[in-house]
Amino acid sequence: MLELIKHSYFCKLHRLLNITNKSVYIALGVDLEGKKDVLGLWISENEGAKFWLANFTEMKNRGLNDILIACSDNLTGMSEAIQSVYLKTEHQLCIVHQIRNSLKYVSYKHRKSLVADLKPIYTACSEEQAMQALESFENKWNKQYPQIAKSWYKNWDNLMVFISYPTEIKRVIYTTNAIESVNSQLRKVIRNKKVFPNDMAVFKIFYLAIENITKKWTMPIQNWNTAIAHFMIKFEDRINLN
Repeated sequence: MLELIKHSYFCKLHRLLNITNKSVYIALGVDLEGKKDVLGLWISENEGAKFWLANFTEMKNRGLNDILIACSDNLTGMSEAIQSVYLKTEHQLCIVHQIRNSLKYVSYKHRKSLVADLKPIYTACSEEQAMQALESFENKWNKQYPQIAKSWYKNWDNLMVFISYPTEIKRVIYTTNAIESVNSQLRKVIRNKKVFPNDMAVFKIFYLAIENITKKWTMPIQNWNTAIAHFMIKFEDRINLN
């Protein structure tokens, strides 16, 4: 399983008299033992299918032969790049990020009831039931917030990947919380230093921080023992625990 995310902050890189804003992207993998590891770290001014294609190709060349499920926020060009390198990989968009994006322009007084009306969509037992919940949401909220239902429809295929899975698999793929935890710790590292002389300076400080973070990753992720049994059934032709 693979989780990918774009940092919500920018590292500023000083070049002569110019300061360039660049984003830091990070990929985290979970192996068949349920243990996490950081698989890649990239810095770029922009993202897109070409950018992610190069990154996935790099990871495959380094030995990442297969990805069962990739979970990410809605990064530009991500799905196209995954399918180009890993044909069998299923790409699930992070539900938590989808909800956050839905709330960006919602009045504070409407947030609680709007979130409650979104919940039947992603907790539905079937895609048909989820679609009915989305249609109900659209009928209620579309006049005030037309962009929300539109976004769910647009990303529907990647939002609904997990819905056919048993609960044990859903628990470990519907959100990117594991990688969000890494992000939180990396933010602390650069809290008091926002400007760096070059890309390598950013890589070095993050590399050292990640080394310290990953030393604590000695145990499988939560609920992995029950999840792996279901992974073996779902992906029996691609999993070999020997």
